[in-house]
Amino acid sequence: MFSHRFNEKVNFKTYFDWFLLSFLAGNINAGGWLSCHRFVSHITGFATLSGISFEEGNWIEFWGTLSIPFFFLLGVIISGYLTEKKLVDKVHGQRFAPVMGISSLILFAVAICGRLNLFGEFGQVAQIRNDFFLLAMLCMSCGLQNAAITSASGATIRTTHLTGLTTDLGLGIIRAEVHHLSPEQRILERKANFLRFGTILSFTLGSVIAAFIYVRFKYDGFFFPAALSVYAFLNAHYGENS
Repeated sequence: MFSHRFNEKVNFKTYFDWFLLSFLAGNINAGGWLSCHRFVSHITGFATLSGISFEEGNWIEFWGTLSIPFFFLLGVIISGYLTEKKLVDKVHGQRFAPVMGISSLILFAVAICGRLNLFGEFGQVAQIRNDFFLLAMLCMSCGLQNAAITSASGATIRTTHLTGLTTDLGLGIIRAEVHHLSPEQRILERKANFLRFGTILSFTLGSVIAAFIYVRFKYDGFFFPAALSVYAFLNAHYGENS
């Protein structure tokens, strides 16, 4: 499922699986916003909000909000550790299935805790006292899968945020269509642009679908990305065993 490079021959299923992870990230991000008005697949906003809380003297919100991005980082660290080649060869022989398995467990835990009303009322503006663990778990899940696909694609694809990807797409269009490249280089650049555009489109589609799911099912909506993570886990597991 995962281990390919954009300059290698990639079949339709691999493209589908890569774009599915971006769809998954968009869905989780929209779910975070709809549940407590916080985006969770990138960490920029948390730094801004912690600064505002600091100015207001709201120390619980400040320290809580400031610490949330470290759970994204923790997810990245766990993913990096589990996919480290020496550990893979020594322990379980697989790189990406364990990462997606952990991500799916986290998302199932979010859905179950939400159903048990442990996060407060769905749709209210985040209060760290109620939503800290919700935001932390969603950020960790995003960090896990973003690090996995980044590693697997040779840092070509990042699925959980679009700012850098959109910049790469704009520059890539100029390189492919304006610069004087060799035919081989032009083909590679256009292929990379296709991946970039597909990732952006998939993330957006995941957000659109999320709007319909979470508005209707509230916290139960997180069972949907959890199920997608199970698919990714099974796909990685059997793909790495084949």
